[in-house]
Amino acid sequence: MTQTAEHPTETAIDAQSRADAWLAAFETALRNRDIPAATALFATDSYWRDLVSFTWNLATVEGREGVGDLLAETLERTDPASFATSEPPTDDDGVVTAWFTFETGVGRGQGLVRLTEEDGQDKAWTLLTALRELKGYEEPRGVRRPKGAEHGATRDRTTWAERRQEEAESLGSTTQPYVLIIGGGQGGIALGARLRQLSVPALVIDRHPRPGDQWRGRYKSLCLHDPVWYDHLPYLKFPDNWPVFAPKDKIADWLESYVKVMEVPYWSNTEAKKATWSAEREEWTVEVERDGQPVTLRPSQLVFATGMSGKPRMPQIEGMDVFEGDVHHSSAHPGPDAYAGKRAVVIGSNNSAFDICGALWENGADVTMVQRSSTHIVKSESLMEYGLGDLYSERAVEAGVTTEKADLIFASLPYRIMHQFQIPAYEKMAEVDKDFYDRLESAGFWHDWGDDGSGLFMKYLRRGSGYYIDVGSADLVANGDVKLVHGQIDHLSKDAVVLEDGTELPADLVVFATGYNSMNGWVADLIDQQTADQLGKCWGLGSDTTKDPGPWEGEQRNMWKPTNVPNLWMHGGNLHQSRHYSLYLALQLKARYEGLETPVFALQPVHHTA
Repeated sequence: MTQTAEHPTETAIDAQSRADAWLAAFETALRNRDIPAATALFATDSYWRDLVSFTWNLATVEGREGVGDLLAETLERTDPASFATSEPPTDDDGVVTAWFTFETGVGRGQGLVRLTEEDGQDKAWTLLTALRELKGYEEPRGVRRPKGAEHGATRDRTTWAERRQEEAESLGSTTQPYVLIIGGGQGGIALGARLRQLSVPALVIDRHPRPGDQWRGRYKSLCLHDPVWYDHLPYLKFPDNWPVFAPKDKIADWLESYVKVMEVPYWSNTEAKKATWSAEREEWTVEVERDGQPVTLRPSQLVFATGMSGKPRMPQIEGMDVFEGDVHHSSAHPGPDAYAGKRAVVIGSNNSAFDICGALWENGADVTMVQRSSTHIVKSESLMEYGLGDLYSERAVEAGVTTEKADLIFASLPYRIMHQFQIPAYEKMAEVDKDFYDRLESAGFWHDWGDDGSGLFMKYLRRGSGYYIDVGSADLVANGDVKLVHGQIDHLSKDAVVLEDGTELPADLVVFATGYNSMNGWVADLIDQQTADQLGKCWGLGSDTTKDPGPWEGEQRNMWKPTNVPNLWMHGGNLHQSRHYSLYLALQLKARYEGLETPVFALQPVHHTA
């Protein structure tokens, strides 16, 4: 029997009744403050991920003991209620998946629960609860949108343009921002737009002359390797004729127009010089230079949106002062135009290295890649089909999986077990693209699938490096068009890169595609090393895999949530993360701005300082 809106199948009816029964039992236990009854509704092997709604944090707890700990500290003050499914649940191989809505004392949320049968009863295997809005402080969207026009006849009327001009002139002088966001790339802009809609006085500052210059200034062949459905900004999606993989200058222009359309308070040509915290006043003093003039800002909250890949890791190699050619980090690479016919050596074998090698080869350079450690490569088409297609693609949209829904599905998979969902996809890619990997490895390329075979996404989440989404340049290495050597750099001579084994690589250009350091390096630069150490390293899960040392954290270190430095926040990641997690960071900041109580559950301890 085929399911229709009028005639649901018995399986669908059963899934609905099972989800309704579990949510009702969960709500009853919470209302009665019966923590043992609530924890008994979870499977022995279970996970609850909360995004702000219960914890005023991004936190994941594991097992019944973890659920009990979370509820013991948060239940009374959260006062959750009104749990109800928001669409028909599904039953896939005995796992019932149900979307639901709920309320807390201060907000409204949405969630996703996966139920499995244990000892003859439905138990939660995974539970996601996410705050969507604060009661009384809802965004002016939909039926709440502003009227715009002020009908009637009014003397001395102030127009929209005049109000915006007055606001811009007073900001930073007669009025201070409650939130100062340092960094005006996609992360800072997304958060600025969220705070604007929540009526939180905020200011985004960036040292570049125009929004989007962070992209304009990169090598000219740069484009997004993630598809358009994965990359929307809050509120304003890319149009449906936008390219799947947007070129950097197109993204730059979009960001600039986004700042204007979304009315994000934004200072260009502004560089933060020094920041200090006053515990007595509970505010920051931030010295900035705007258009060459000093300005002092006094925000209550300080956000570093400088990017998790923002602080270049530039090795100090003997002979850099002797080398007669050009040498720079990949972040400063101007593009291939000046290097036709030149000898180029690119140090590294990840995304930027491959992109730069490919562009240099296309422009007639003699290119050598120096691989120092193994890299995971996945073909773009295969990643789209097997890795992203069910969530971020045109077929996903046609199946009713909006970007917002896809974000929550992805967020609902606890980091502890996410690799289990990733491994089959990458095993399929290895099978489909076997000839490609055989050719690559025959050329001597060191390739890996991650420590546990879980591929690109887990490498990104664990270490933010060690991978390349192939858009063509890997074939140049496989074919020998880009020469491949292995080893560590010993020094530079006046015209060559010299490896530790004595191999000399003649060079007119040396590009260090050597990645980026932790974001707390920006904190050390602007505040001091003590504060950077108090904050601790940013990014990583503590998975005890390569470049992600333990102990297990459960969430990304220090990202989008309270840190051990008062009123200091870190915001970064790709366009997907900047979009999705900017909501939860904005809600945390809004709650503090309005004076709501925000007791933090499970503030993350510092395990790594550099």
